[in-house]
Amino acid sequence: MTDENTGRDGRQLPGWLSAVLFFGAVALVVAGIMWAYPEQSTEATAEETTTTSTESPEDVDVALPAEGAEPVADAAQVILPSVVYIQTQSGVGSGVVYDEGLIVTAAHVVQGSDTVRVRFTDGTQVTGTVLGTAAPDVDIAVIEVSRDDLTPATFVTEKPRVGQMAVAVGSPWGLESTVTAGIVSAIDQTNCSIQPGSDRVSCAAMVQTDAAINPGNSGGPLVNREGQVLGINVSIFTDSGANDGVGFAVPANVAATYADAIVSGDTIETAFLGVSLSGDVATEGQAGAVIDEVFEGSGAENAGIQSGDVIIALDGVPVLGGDDLQAQVRAHQPGEAVEIIILRDDEETTVTATLGVNTEEVG
Repeated sequence: MTDENTGRDGRQLPGWLSAVLFFGAVALVVAGIMWAYPEQSTEATAEETTTTSTESPEDVDVALPAEGAEPVADAAQVILPSVVYIQTQSGVGSGVVYDEGLIVTAAHVVQGSDTVRVRFTDGTQVTGTVLGTAAPDVDIAVIEVSRDDLTPATFVTEKPRVGQMAVAVGSPWGLESTVTAGIVSAIDQTNCSIQPGSDRVSCAAMVQTDAAINPGNSGGPLVNREGQVLGINVSIFTDSGANDGVGFAVPANVAATYADAIVSGDTIETAFLGVSLSGDVATEGQAGAVIDEVFEGSGAENAGIQSGDVIIALDGVPVLGGDDLQAQVRAHQPGEAVEIIILRDDEETTVTATLGVNTEEVG
């Protein structure tokens, strides 16, 4: 017969060894609980810290998830009725209902198509008409369908927070209503496209996420924990051809602006600084955009910017190069005043420029 203090052969274990084994077993049990229920353990620890600390800043308001909360599932439940599967002659993609009878998707999903097949989460299918695209300036298109019982998604207008939860919904590899989750990895990330048949490069500021995005996700929404659209997924950065945890989405406010213009047939007004850029590299050890020419009467000229200046920051955000400057300017609205730091003769100068208007056709 054996008991808790004897070995397999019935011999009595030394007292010190029995104590080590006992407390080791307790430690393993505790570790197992924390591993299996990380959210509950984290919540308890944070709650205990909050109640025992007397020096917590009053302006910090951290909302902890309730026990048993499923924020990803909750977000998916809200957005899924608004997500659609899009099939063209060349492939498949995703889209999201943005208004009654209107669906926003990525322009490259419907490239070359006048009509597409649209399937909803209830399994019904209709033929959709491509109203227009805004490529390559912004990879956004609008599809019109004959349905008046759809659930439009809510598009947020403010910028997302870096690190906040992000949920991507779409049809990767044709697998409909697939939900993946991660965070907003960065905002205002430069993403450039080249217009087919020309050397025109258009750069825009994107929302970056590590939520898994694969071929077929394009055109689908990236949403927050409330199921509100943060952006329209359009591309990934990858060496493997599949998701490497670096995806990009057109910001929701930009997508909505271009979608409105496509529907109404209006032109898009984007911000214009009034400079052309040199291909030269900025001063060694200093990132920035080298100015080649300043246009007469532009906001740049009125602010005193000169040829040869190096713009190194715009509204407090470092400028890494010419493409980055273009993307940052496009993220603002015409008429906005922006603070620009320039490098001239190895000295930094801060100027304020009022952005002008550049018009872009959509169709």
